[in-house]
Amino acid sequence: MSEKREKTFEEQVKELETIVGELESGELDLDKSISKYTEAMKLIESCEKKLNSASETINKLVDKNGNISDFTVEE
Repeated sequence: MSEKREKTFEEQVKELETIVGELESGELDLDKSISKYTEAMKLIESCEKKLNSASETINKLVDKNGNISDFTVEE
């Protein structure tokens, strides 16, 4: 048995775009539309989590001594 790998952010966005296209087409019946909408909301939640995690990672800096500190913009 192989483990199911987590989809990348890009794969999730592509899947979300496909679902939006299907919903916008107006060709799905109500039950299928609800199912696709629910799937899209789960994808959005997952993408938001990945973006938030990436943002937190980017906002951390490691100084020359190896200490991690929050990134701040000095004006």
